[in-house]
Amino acid sequence: MSNIELGLLSFPVILILIFLRIPIGLAMLAVGIGGSYLITGSFNPVMAQFKHLTQGTFASYSLSVVPLFLLMGQFATLGGMSAALFKAAATWMGHRKGGLAMAAIGACAGFGAICGSSLATAATMGQVALPELRKYGYAGGLATGTLAAGGTLGILIPPSIILVIYAILTEQNISKLFMAALIPGLLAAIGYMITIAIYVRINPESAGQVERAPYSERWKALAGVWPVLVVFIVVIGGIYGGVFTPTEAAAIGAAGTAIISLFNRSLTGKNFIEAILSTASSTAMIFLIVLGAGALNGFLAMSQLPQVSAEWVVAQGFNPWVVLIAILFLYLLLGCVMDSLSMILLTVPIIFPMVTALDFGLPPDEFAIWFGILVLIVVEVGLITPPVGMNLFVINSMAKTTSLGQTYKGVLPFVASDLIRTAILAAFPALTLYLVRLLY
Repeated sequence: MSNIELGLLSFPVILILIFLRIPIGLAMLAVGIGGSYLITGSFNPVMAQFKHLTQGTFASYSLSVVPLFLLMGQFATLGGMSAALFKAAATWMGHRKGGLAMAAIGACAGFGAICGSSLATAATMGQVALPELRKYGYAGGLATGTLAAGGTLGILIPPSIILVIYAILTEQNISKLFMAALIPGLLAAIGYMITIAIYVRINPESAGQVERAPYSERWKALAGVWPVLVVFIVVIGGIYGGVFTPTEAAAIGAAGTAIISLFNRSLTGKNFIEAILSTASSTAMIFLIVLGAGALNGFLAMSQLPQVSAEWVVAQGFNPWVVLIAILFLYLLLGCVMDSLSMILLTVPIIFPMVTALDFGLPPDEFAIWFGILVLIVVEVGLITPPVGMNLFVINSMAKTTSLGQTYKGVLPFVASDLIRTAILAAFPALTLYLVRLLY
């Protein structure tokens, strides 16, 4: 069997291991080490490479941003920021038809701006908003579908853990990727709100209405979200303004959210330890996947599969846009069976060299940023695509009276909104690149 054939065979083997419930990190690690052994014929060079891979991966300064952003999200949850965001949005929008669901989307966007994790955003906002949505007569499918879709804003609106990993894999500027994600993230939130507005007009019985809040109550609720605004302005504004690096911004954000939680008297010794342990657990899981991907990428580099694939695609003379559409469709399919981080780590080392060999009329650095945002959006759609969208299970587990089938049905309009937005951003790269071009 040739090296290329070994490289191609690695993907079905990994999928089989995943279906056998082997953790994705261990699956990629086993295939990477096993494949390298089959190519070299000896474990000595493989183990020597693995030793350097482990040290090089975990000593990376860029990866230190991951636990810091995760810790910031933990402290933000403890500080009651999610509840404050939802209350403020609900007092301003709740009296409109579907307004409470729109408020949940707005709160998810705000919380995603200081969290960076889709599952954490969905779980946190689900605890806050789901009881209120059901209290005011929102149909189970609409309520769970809204919160599952809103949770995806956690990885789209910067900061985003997935974008950090993509930046490391493709050697791109993290700050530029965060900047490029802002407009698509806002478009996602607006698109979801429009979807809700259309849905409740077609199905008026699916949503109740809240009494209009007086302006004194609205301004009071709005004043309660100042911690979120401060953290977002300091962290993201500092990155955009070049005041500090993303890692420094994450450290400042984590410290800031911890201080806010202390002032709110919601941070105790017990839940502080819980936040640290939860962050450590999530970081360990992510780092194991990163290590497994590193071993797999080393094997694929030996097999020459990425280079040969890129050369083959160019030689076939395929239209670049046809290739791009096929790749995005592949991500949609993978999103039905894999989590977003695993998809990025497994596919980008193969797909990125392939698409960079094609001509989309953009400079290489701009193309890498635009492609990264498109991949992020499609990965985000995978989180809410039945039957295995992770956000769907997280939210549905909280809604005891709503069946999984109702949640599937309720999320489909939001999936349609995502596909329309993906098409718009693919057709008009300038929307994604506007802020990058403006500020750089």
